[in-house]
Parts: sequence; structure tokens; C-alpha cells
Amino acid sequence: MTAQNGKDLLVKIDMTGNGLFETAAGLRATRISLNADSVDVTSLDSTGGWRELLGGAGVKTASISGSGVFKDAATDERARQIFFDGQTPDFQVIIPDFGTVQGPFQITSIDYAGNYDGEATYDMSLASAGALTFTALI
Repeated sequence: MTAQNGKDLLVKIDMTGNGLFETAAGLRATRISLNADSVDVTSLDSTGGWRELLGGAGVKTASISGSGVFKDAATDERARQIFFDGQTPDFQVIIPDFGTVQGPFQITSIDYAGNYDGEATYDMSLASAGALTFTALI
């Protein structure tokens, strides 16, 4: 696998609730983290005293974060609406040459900033709010 261009890691928002995904405009940096908690079932009977984990158990979570500049009124307004209404619509994260992660997310924070001599910027964080799917790139 060759090196990938960071700008190709895209966060897309379901704009209508019907699967109409648009890229969150103006993002300059994006990140997705996937996590799985483990369930320790080690006992005195564990071979050699080694820790044992219960397969398929535990809580899986994903978080998305991004930062950028305001460029598109439609996706900016949709993000604000999702945050203030506490909605959990589907998002897509396109991971270049890997695949797509899709499912419900809640916007947990939006930070706005700006200097008098620069552009207005924002940072956004999302937390998974249900089961996610992964579709491998074919």
C-alpha cells in the first residue's frame, strides 16, 4: 500500500435523514478512532496465570474529530442543527484505499474561533451512537 493523501479522509453528513451524504465543508484535518473495551475473565484456573479475555464482549466505540474553516452554509447549518437538537444521524467516514465507516453519531462538541486578521475556524467532535458498518473498498 502506498502513502495516502490526508485530504482524502472525508467526513460526510446525512443532510436529509434519507441517505443524502455531503462532505462536511471546509475541514482541513480529520481523525477517526475505533476502540473496543475488553472483558477480563482471568481466574485462578487460567493457564500459566495469563490474562484471558472474553471474545466478542465489551463496548465498541468510535469517535470522529475534525477542524477547518467555514465554507458551506448548508453543511455548517446541518451540523449546528444536529448539535442543538441532540440528533444522531448517520455519518460516513471515507478512509482512502481502505473503506467506509457508516452509522449514527452524536456531535459532542463544536468550538468556534477566529482572530481579527484571519479566518473563522471550527473544531467538531462526534461520538458513535449505535452500531456502525464497515464497507471495504473493492
